[in-house]
Amino acid sequence: MSQEEEVLRPRRSVLYMPASRASALEKAKSLPADALIFDLEDAVAPDAKADARGMAVQAALSGEYGRREIAIRANGLDTPWGKEDLQAIARSGAHAVVIPKVESTKMLEEAAQILADSGAPENLWLWAMIETPKGVLRVEEIAANSKLTVLVMGTSDLAVDLTANHTPERIPFFTSFGLVLLAARAHGRSVLDGVHLNLADDEEFEVHCRQAVDMGFDGKTLIHPKQVAPANAWFGPDPKAIENAEKVVEAYETAIATGQGVATLNGKLIENLHAVQARRILAKAAAIKALGN
Repeated sequence: MSQEEEVLRPRRSVLYMPASRASALEKAKSLPADALIFDLEDAVAPDAKADARGMAVQAALSGEYGRREIAIRANGLDTPWGKEDLQAIARSGAHAVVIPKVESTKMLEEAAQILADSGAPENLWLWAMIETPKGVLRVEEIAANSKLTVLVMGTSDLAVDLTANHTPERIPFFTSFGLVLLAARAHGRSVLDGVHLNLADDEEFEVHCRQAVDMGFDGKTLIHPKQVAPANAWFGPDPKAIENAEKVVEAYETAIATGQGVATLNGKLIENLHAVQARRILAKAAAIKALGN
């Protein structure tokens, strides 16, 4: 896929799976997540890093995950494992590499060079985790990187650096959310909300999903399989929205065909911008249907 096509992939639910656990990698084959991140970083103990790397690559090469997008999160290049992670991921067949704690486009360029030197295909894309104050403040330049398709909010690490609390309303993160969303949209990138750590509070998870949808996030990163179904529901257009989008497009196209610049539907004015938004909803619905999740 081209970079533009990659950005438009459905990413309603993006589930982290610890690459050191064979049972987790096996379970992921049957989960209706749009995308999976095989994690070599936070979820893997230091003495298990090398084995996890091999397991993640083997899983990505297997072709047993259907149409799900597969990304592998490497350790940072400032760790003993980061370079070897990238060298292994380069020919793993994964769709993307997740780079943690990105604070400059130079970090992405270094990762991209290692991947290229290791035989990575041109369509192995980069996802940048924005999880530090420097990353947030420099996100506009990061989003402009030519190998990047996705920005990922890392709210857990960001909270530590901000000395902020994880509140139900997530007010401490609003400034960061806004800057990252603006950068993503300015450069045509996909953008994902951070994880919800309080697994016992399903109601709060739903509140955060609604909040993220309202803000404009494309989907949410997840840490437990039970979060997949509600994330898919929140971030995907429901049947009513799809039906309305079809009517908007039809009304606008009819108006244009008859020489009118605008249309009306149920007493509401329909302009080109509404048709663009409706077509986006229909394209997303079609892409989700193609996944079969």
